[in-house]
Amino acid sequence: DWQDVLPAKNCNYVFGNPPFIGAQYQSAVQRLQVREIADLGKSGGTLDYVCAWFIKAGAYINRGGTDPAHIAFVSTNSITQGEQVAQLWPILFQRFHLEISFAHRTFEWGSDAKGKAHVHCVIIGLSHEVNQPEQKRLFTYENVKSQSEETEHKWLSPYLFDAESMNDRHSVLVETNKTPNNRPLITAGSQPIDFGHYVMSTDDKIRFLTQEPNAKDIIIPYFGAREFLNGGEKWVLAPFKASPNELKKMPYVREQVAKVRSSRETSKRKSTLAAAQYPKKFGTSVIPEKEFIVLPKVSSERREYMPIGYINPPAIPSDLVFVGINSSLSDLSILISSMHMGWMRAVAGRLESRYRYSIGVVYNTFPWPELNDKAKATLTKTGQAILDARAAWPEATLADLYDPDTMPANLRKAHIANDKAVDKLYRKAPFESERERVEHLFMLYEQLQAPLVAASKPKPKRRRAKTIKTS
Repeated sequence: DWQDVLPAKNCNYVFGNPPFIGAQYQSAVQRLQVREIADLGKSGGTLDYVCAWFIKAGAYINRGGTDPAHIAFVSTNSITQGEQVAQLWPILFQRFHLEISFAHRTFEWGSDAKGKAHVHCVIIGLSHEVNQPEQKRLFTYENVKSQSEETEHKWLSPYLFDAESMNDRHSVLVETNKTPNNRPLITAGSQPIDFGHYVMSTDDKIRFLTQEPNAKDIIIPYFGAREFLNGGEKWVLAPFKASPNELKKMPYVREQVAKVRSSRETSKRKSTLAAAQYPKKFGTSVIPEKEFIVLPKVSSERREYMPIGYINPPAIPSDLVFVGINSSLSDLSILISSMHMGWMRAVAGRLESRYRYSIGVVYNTFPWPELNDKAKATLTKTGQAILDARAAWPEATLADLYDPDTMPANLRKAHIANDKAVDKLYRKAPFESERERVEHLFMLYEQLQAPLVAASKPKPKRRRAKTIKTS
């Protein structure tokens, strides 16, 4: 109990650089500590260890009387992105009546220690609503290594942008499995659950066909995020594409099917045990029959645009990518626009420092623009121009084309034209920055959510504003 060290009424500031420790790296004791202090129910949440320090500090300063102490911690930037926002910030706002008084958006914290990784951090200052500053200071970095630019705002949101235009500055994104009606369905790719018997390299394929030449038509191109972005070949055996009489002539294929059945039967997972009854099939099958959109699940934070593209059958996507089936070229144009990229950077989680795309947090929550026939025709044209610009460099991989140091001028020009077309679907005035785009999108998100919230629960009573003391 921090009260035993210093009574809260005698404390002015609580600040420091607590241990970050993501949920998957916490010890059993640390995980229990976070669960108990956050009190999020049965799931326990996925909070980083640093979140417990924010929560404990919030509880502590609330025992400080009429002039509570101020809080400031260095933190991993994951507490302002992805699913953790909806878990942590309602506690700080509602349980402890805190407001963000200042914040440094994501920057890189280096280390001189040998072998020590650089981490992407934020710094967040919190004050109780009774003694918060009138102007909140926000420090923004053009890139993680640049100097900051300071701006002042009346309110700051937990995603670290200006929240003055929002009805509820405390609004957070809630992950949802429901895809709105006006957009295409996105799903994860196939998961063979083959225990190493179906997926193969090019060398494996050559050896396989030496033993089973009749299988050439059921060994299909197969790709994940690595192959999609960096090139290279991978293949997958698809026994379900062969008829029973054809399989009779392929003893080596039947041998692989038997091995898959046997391996699935030893699993402790109910879904895998059920899949053992259908060993010719993949555990999860997503087999597109026409051109489809591909979104890598993880993409480098260095890229201005996450590479999103079209792939033709018979290639089969793995579950390391997301797939948009029955998607149009105008859909692709929106997904690869700066509007959608800004939204992703603001709300997506991270794998180390890379963007981790999510259907529930990023795609299903993104405020999709209204598209009439004229808009679809324009976006079809700008989307095709992007694909044509890529095709002008046939030897280059998507990783080459979207590296900020090697991106060709014709591709950048095509993206800028597409950005302008998409921006106009949201408002007539041009956006001056990514932060301005995100602020506009959050305002739209709040408007879209308002009817759903009103229908599901009574409107909460607003707290009366309290007198603000300025320092």
